[in-house]
Amino acid sequence: MGSGIGGGDRKERTTRGATRTVADHQQQDMDAAVSRVLTIGHSVHPLEAFVALLRRYEVAKVMDIRSTPYSRFNPQFNRESLARSLAECGIEYVFFGMELGGRSDDPSCYENGRIRYDRVAAAPSFRRGLDRVVRDAGGRIVALMCAEKEPLNCHRTLLVAQALATCEVTVSHILADGGLETHEASMKRLLAIHGGAQQGELFASPGGVVEWVVARQAERVGYRRREQQGESRKRDVATRKNGVRGK
Repeated sequence: MGSGIGGGDRKERTTRGATRTVADHQQQDMDAAVSRVLTIGHSVHPLEAFVALLRRYEVAKVMDIRSTPYSRFNPQFNRESLARSLAECGIEYVFFGMELGGRSDDPSCYENGRIRYDRVAAAPSFRRGLDRVVRDAGGRIVALMCAEKEPLNCHRTLLVAQALATCEVTVSHILADGGLETHEASMKRLLAIHGGAQQGELFASPGGVVEWVVARQAERVGYRRREQQGESRKRDVATRKNGVRGK
């Protein structure tokens, strides 16, 4: 693999506000990828409705970025079943949850049991995943797929799309009702949800307000390890018991 987003001789910004270089040929690929990277959440869609959304936006390839590509309640989206169904519709499927998933096997990517997207984004495997997205989107429309219905509740937006946006790749999100929302519009909506910050130039400063609201949202919806969830519940129960005794 070439240097891609992670190396070369042309400077770009990372999600952490530092500068990163890419090769000129990779920059050309990114220019070609403008408007060719979409995201989608399978949610509880029937398979036919999901495929209809893909066809509506002329998606040629689905990149599955779920860390666990299976669904107990929606088995039509299990990895093998989905790959077969999409192939029958002439849509390519590839699993990329190891590189671009919202969870990590690396303990250093967690803080107090909660995933830290900024640390995930700094991993070499994640940068390789971004390279693959950019390369594949150069000649066709690619959709990054996860499970959540709402883009703002999913790492496909808060982690992957945001990382692509800071590398000047235009991303849009397919909504459950069939609408299309640009990533910039999603960030404005997220800013309105959290409030308290001036909107202004959202993408002018990599270390500015967008990164702040993304981090806040990630704290709300990001993956938390099971043992940490258990400890949190125990603390909540203890707090309630102490409150009762104090009365």
